Amino acid sequence: MEKQNESKAPAYWVPTAYFAEGLPFVAIAAASALMFKNLGISDTQIAFWTSLILLPYTIKPLWGPFLEMYKTKKYFVVATQLLTGVLFGLVAFSLSLPNFFTYSIALLAMIAFSGATHDMAVDGVYLNALSPKSQAEYIGWQGAAYNIAKVLSGGALVYMAGQLEASIGVVSAWMAVMGIYGAIMLLLGVYHIKTMPAGGAATTVTSLNEGFATLKDVVISFFQKKNIGYGILFIILYRFAEGQAIKITPLFFKAAREQGGLGLTTSEIGIVYGVFGALAYLLGSLAGGYYVSNKGLTKKTLLILCCFFNLPFVVYAILAYFMPTNLYTIATAVAIEYFGYGFGFVGLILFMMQQIAPGKYKMAHYAFASGIMNLGVMIPAMLSGYLSDKLGYCNFFIWVLVATIPAFLITWLVPLQEEHKEV
Repeated sequence: MEKQNESKAPAYWVPTAYFAEGLPFVAIAAASALMFKNLGISDTQIAFWTSLILLPYTIKPLWGPFLEMYKTKKYFVVATQLLTGVLFGLVAFSLSLPNFFTYSIALLAMIAFSGATHDMAVDGVYLNALSPKSQAEYIGWQGAAYNIAKVLSGGALVYMAGQLEASIGVVSAWMAVMGIYGAIMLLLGVYHIKTMPAGGAATTVTSLNEGFATLKDVVISFFQKKNIGYGILFIILYRFAEGQAIKITPLFFKAAREQGGLGLTTSEIGIVYGVFGALAYLLGSLAGGYYVSNKGLTKKTLLILCCFFNLPFVVYAILAYFMPTNLYTIATAVAIEYFGYGFGFVGLILFMMQQIAPGKYKMAHYAFASGIMNLGVMIPAMLSGYLSDKLGYCNFFIWVLVATIPAFLITWLVPLQEEHKEV
């Protein structure tokens, strides 16, 4: 497939496209957890349901081949961005209803399906519109934009929710925030109509039966890839500790000090993530992208990236043990973790792009890999609420450090291929 459309200026659409990838995912995985916490839902229910509804991000390869039947990849990017915007508006409305938790969870599950479809289409544009060299050059910007969405969601919007809670009440505050999510997604959809390249016409599948046949071939050829067993284990275990920590950390920050938490207000959590976390993640993502674009993906660089990604989780165990009251101390700890997270995450993304995706079904196999990656986060996240309730926050974060060990072992063992040939 032709590589370009790089004349479309990747700098104009890569950051915004991956920002649009990150925003709905983080809204479901993190911001909604804090929202439900403030609305009186238990940690166990929050961790379980906000993790379970992320299932579409894991099983998205099942309908990926059918996206090949119509239009272009850009078409699905724009359509799902607009749909997601509308659904966020409905979430905002649902919060005022008596059984708000049931309705809002159902709508967030629909957003997850739309978001997972969107992610496949965006990744398809990225893989087909950019050369391997450009993929490496823009990987840092991709990661930075995705995680700017993460810190905007957990930072600026959470801070806004905290300020609004004091003046208009918890329900109205989060209705406003969900409405803002919707407005952002709608604006991004309109923007990408003009700026995004087509990413290749989806013309390889012409009938439903051929779609199922393609799906079968996608699955079989994926598992026939060299060293795919090691690759799958790497994708799952690299984020095993993160899957547990990421769900509980904001709940730990919010929980009262007599419950082992830090007792931060919603607005303080927003400052911690939105200012310190945002800057640290941006710097980490850009530094990681620069590092791998210059050094390449080798065993040594992958181990270094794994260290940056996993070792900083120690800051949460330190916070849970010493329970500091100074906001800047807490924010510094978050900044350390977020820099390492941003730096190390590019290793996993580039591994999937260069070690797993290449071949006949580049977009579908990358979707398969990212789906497995999300499964590796979803399952430990579903259990994290139960574990934190049983262990307490301090022991839980000590356990998270133990849970980093498999990531180091598989990073040491996973074979790397220097070159890939199209098949």
